[in-house]
Amino acid sequence: MADYYEILGVSKNATKDEIKSAFRQMARKWHPDINKSPDAEAKFKELGKAYETLMDDEKRATYDRYGEDGLQNAGFNTAGPFANGFGDLEEIFNSFFGGGFGFGGPSRRDPNAPQRGDDLRLDIEIDFEDAVRGMTREIKIDHLETCHTCNGTGAKDGATPQTCSTCNGRGSIQQTTRTVLGHFTQIVTCPHCHGKGTVISEPCPDCNGQGRKNIEKKLEIKIPAGVDNGSKMRLSHEGDAGINGGIAGDLYIVIYVKPSDYYKRDGINVFTKLEISPAQAVLGDIIKIKTLDGDRDVSVPAGIQNSETVKIKGAGITNISKPSVRGDHIVVIDIKTPTHISNEEKLLYKKLYEIQNKKQESVGEKIKGVFK
Repeated sequence: MADYYEILGVSKNATKDEIKSAFRQMARKWHPDINKSPDAEAKFKELGKAYETLMDDEKRATYDRYGEDGLQNAGFNTAGPFANGFGDLEEIFNSFFGGGFGFGGPSRRDPNAPQRGDDLRLDIEIDFEDAVRGMTREIKIDHLETCHTCNGTGAKDGATPQTCSTCNGRGSIQQTTRTVLGHFTQIVTCPHCHGKGTVISEPCPDCNGQGRKNIEKKLEIKIPAGVDNGSKMRLSHEGDAGINGGIAGDLYIVIYVKPSDYYKRDGINVFTKLEISPAQAVLGDIIKIKTLDGDRDVSVPAGIQNSETVKIKGAGITNISKPSVRGDHIVVIDIKTPTHISNEEKLLYKKLYEIQNKKQESVGEKIKGVFK
């Protein structure tokens, strides 16, 4: 399996700036429009996957520990940003880095260049048992989608943007200011077209010329078994649509798990309390208890003490990074002294008390005999 650090040619301790720089270099080398070798497309896709993973702190930590399989098991999308095709190199750099090639290009973002859409966040709450077992859930999000009526142009069907008369299509104008030191001229963004160089005289009626409109969308998401309170999922390109053909942002889902009245979680282990009588503690017993897999008989050994535990191996929570591994169910024993007993029980306890006292006296006499 490919090593993401090796693909980008960086060390495992590389900073984000070093990763960005490496991606810029490698992207120029392997972009399919530039490199015509048969394996260029595959290598470029691998570059995208490597970059996207190592620039995300949570994904990078999971990858460092468990590799690419761990990312998939944790519910991350591992297809990479170029799974469905490529833009041109300038579009990619604008989307990834906010514009500019980094080699003397303009510092001002080109308003006509593709711009990545905003990321969105959705918080959801699920029951403890659903977090343990995993589930499929339908969610609703409000996000910006490209207007299908105008295909994102913002212009009414059949209309075309007109050259801005203020800047004559340049997107900027010269502005001269007179001061006591003389006249100063500077280039500023055109206030009429906001730097685009064109204006829409007949805006699209569906999106009011914005090229995007707010849509409520339903999504079915698969929450993996073993998620914990605060776990995050990322759905690639389900955020707001990009501008000028830019890629959509991502949707981040933050999961909150309702606490259970019965189970207490510690990592991948669960704890429950089991109340037993003194007689059960002395003699031992087989008791049916509730587990994550249903009711199960638990053998309580004779002579068990208060707060000691009985462990049910592999009956805990699935390890989200290694689904083949499960924690344990740990039963904490709570010996309850009865507060209300019948006359018959009282007589039996008295008899037991007398037997235990005689036994203690007998042991005491033996100890005295030893020291005589």
